[in-house]
Amino acid sequence: MLNPQVHHQSQSIRTLCPLPKPFLRGNGQAFRPAQLNPSFKKASKIGVGFSPSNNSIKAIFNLTEKSTKVKAVITVKPIIPDPLALSSLVGALGLELVSAELDPKTGEEKPTIKGLALGVLGKDDDGNIKYKAELKIPASFGDVGAILVESDQLTEMYLQDIVLDGLPNGPVNLTCDSWIQPKIVDKQKRIFFTNKSYLPSQTPNGLKRLRAEELNNLQGDGQGERKRHERIYDYDVYNDLALPEIKELARPVLGGEEHPYPRRCRTGRPKSFADPASESRSVSIYVPRDEAFADIKLGQFSASSLYSGLHALVPFLEAILIDKDLGFSSLSDIDKVFNEGIELPPELKDQPLWQKILPILFKTVSNTGKEVFRFDTPETVDRDKFFWIRNEEFGRETLAGLNPYSIKLLSQLPLKSTLDPEIYGPPESAITTELIEQEIGGLMTVNEAIKQKKLFIIDYHDALLPYVGKLRQIEGSTLYGSRALFFLNPDGTLRPLAIELTRPPLDGKPQWKQVFTPSRHSTDSWLWTLAKAHFLVHDTGYHQLISHCQPETQCNASNQ
Repeated sequence: MLNPQVHHQSQSIRTLCPLPKPFLRGNGQAFRPAQLNPSFKKASKIGVGFSPSNNSIKAIFNLTEKSTKVKAVITVKPIIPDPLALSSLVGALGLELVSAELDPKTGEEKPTIKGLALGVLGKDDDGNIKYKAELKIPASFGDVGAILVESDQLTEMYLQDIVLDGLPNGPVNLTCDSWIQPKIVDKQKRIFFTNKSYLPSQTPNGLKRLRAEELNNLQGDGQGERKRHERIYDYDVYNDLALPEIKELARPVLGGEEHPYPRRCRTGRPKSFADPASESRSVSIYVPRDEAFADIKLGQFSASSLYSGLHALVPFLEAILIDKDLGFSSLSDIDKVFNEGIELPPELKDQPLWQKILPILFKTVSNTGKEVFRFDTPETVDRDKFFWIRNEEFGRETLAGLNPYSIKLLSQLPLKSTLDPEIYGPPESAITTELIEQEIGGLMTVNEAIKQKKLFIIDYHDALLPYVGKLRQIEGSTLYGSRALFFLNPDGTLRPLAIELTRPPLDGKPQWKQVFTPSRHSTDSWLWTLAKAHFLVHDTGYHQLISHCQPETQCNASNQ
């Protein structure tokens, strides 16, 4: 039993950690500590001893903070489809979790939580490789704001995403979609932030330094020659289009203070000895690594590879690619490319090119007894064979297609051209208020639709009309000025209302314009389909020729 006198002298000690057997200390009197108060956590560590001066007992509490075990799953997309891809991944991925909060005591960034992703979980259904790691996060760490990643691999790898599971507030997802370089190539750790956007003024204090550091990494300092693995978006004028060493191939510099566009990514290559204003040429063109095509895509776009394979593929495909006057005779001929397959020409059977390139492009069919292949059926065709002709798809491609940059909020009617009416004819559009209300179906008036921001327009009328006469001089070609009107449905989708095609006065004929609308009538329905096809050609062309030359362009619809 505890000596009463000793017990009296230690009134400040309410509870002591139970020990397995009595021990002696100080005056040699034995004692057994009392039971631990339930209010203390199991993880608490308590040291017990006597004070030599007054023979009293002191309990020294070293409280170990409770931590949470978190599982990290890292998804890596293989560079090239390879059944042995797992064996090529040797080495670990170093992870460091970054808190979104500063330490309240010091006002500085909290120490990162480090871990290694060593084990490989295997592949998922898409062939992606899964890494795993386990980390212990103390309760005082706060929300995870970012992850630093360092690769011990031998080659670069494409990191798709990181998922942290086991946190008190639920899983945390980090969408990466970026190339990771081995640290022997790039010693700088990659920064990935959680899928949460902040205004600059609302950025958590624990992330401000990393946000600024990542921005500096992407902007570069305008020094040095760019390497293939870099992600620097530093722009320069076009001064490498010419061969100034050959007088006939000299070209002026495009871009500058007066006409800043077009621009290209700065490469930092040395200047040409024949012209100090021009940059020396290079076979490889620098593109920030995350914007460059993957190796598979590069193989698909290789001109020599594709021509070597497709040239010997089948005569009718070769004719379609070369002779602009030929094409598929019917829609069923297109279906055959996906459904029935085509027998492999003998000259391709023994070529290594076929083994490396064409299996990526085509699906092999072995149960026919012949070496037959066919193009992979697009997923959209699997869902709906005639998806491409439907109005829902036409509206969807307005934002999800090639060119989401041209759509604008319609703020006023009537629509008018800004071109010279003496040259291009009357400026008023044929799309009227009555026509719009008829297509809306009585849901609201045009004024209500404009006020509620329900009407959108893509207008290529003035951009294309000056070129109609020139293009029509090319045999078998035609062109119109065009504009398309859309209505925002309650479910958030865009419904096409009307397409207007215009031809300016030409060859002694007056201006012609016509509005096409969705219809169930057979003839009008096909006219509407042709109008959509014609407009989509304009949309694609505008994307290639105009949008690409304006890197600062942003989606007008999102801004409004």
